[in-house]
Amino acid sequence: GYHADRWKKLLLTKSSPVKAYFDTSEEDPFCMYNYLLDITTWNKSIRRGFIKVKITDYNGNTIESEMNNEASTFQQYKRVKILTGFYQDIEKISKISLTFSTKTLIGPKHKLRILQMKLKSLNNPER
Repeated sequence: GYHADRWKKLLLTKSSPVKAYFDTSEEDPFCMYNYLLDITTWNKSIRRGFIKVKITDYNGNTIESEMNNEASTFQQYKRVKILTGFYQDIEKISKISLTFSTKTLIGPKHKLRILQMKLKSLNNPER
C-alpha cells in the first residue's frame, strides 16, 4: 500500500477541490465495500439530508451502510450520486431500503420520493 502522507503532496497541487477514495483491504480492521448510489428524486421542494442504505440478500441477511458525513441536496428530477460503504459484502441482493434523515429533532418530518435508483458495487463493478 501507499502511505497517506505521500498522496497529500499530489492532491494539494490540484487547482480545484479534490476528493480521493482509497480502496481498502479484505481483512479487518480495514475491510470496506464501496457502492455508488445514484438516485433521482421526485419531490417538488428541495430536500437536504442524509441517506442510509440497507441491503438484504435472498437468505435474509441484512447489512447497513455507514451514514455519510456530508448532507446531500435533492431537487426534482436531478440525479445525486452518493458514495456509501459497508463493512460486509452481499453478493446477490434481493432488497434495497433507503432511510432519509435531516438529523434534526425539531420541525416537520419530510419524505424523499425516489423516481429512479441505481446501486453499483465499486469493488465488483461486474455486478
